[in-house]
Amino acid sequence: QVQLVESGGGLVQAGGSLRLSCAASGRIFSNYAMGWFRQAPGKEREFVAAIRSNGATYYADSVRGRCTISRDNAKNTVYLQMNSLKPEDTSVYYCAAATIIATIYPLNRADYWGQGTQVTVSS
Repeated sequence: QVQLVESGGGLVQAGGSLRLSCAASGRIFSNYAMGWFRQAPGKEREFVAAIRSNGATYYADSVRGRCTISRDNAKNTVYLQMNSLKPEDTSVYYCAAATIIATIYPLNRADYWGQGTQVTVSS
């Protein structure tokens, strides 16, 4: 079992930045692929970014160049640095973990989910 707890969400003006964190506990963190998804009201959940256990990264076209996913295996934490935020980035952001990267990307699923953190970008 893996427990995921997100933090770092909040209200920010367009053009601003936020860094989301996801602290993992349970199984060996370094073995897991990690990812971020988001879901806006009335919309389907969508993939944002993923990172393999070896550090290879993947991004949705909508955030590529503005977001950076990273991980610190010593701290059992994955991060999502978001820059140049836009109102359309407003969503609940969810952390995800999976034993296989393909589960997260491109299958848009996960073995474990966090509870989500709200990001609101004002115009």
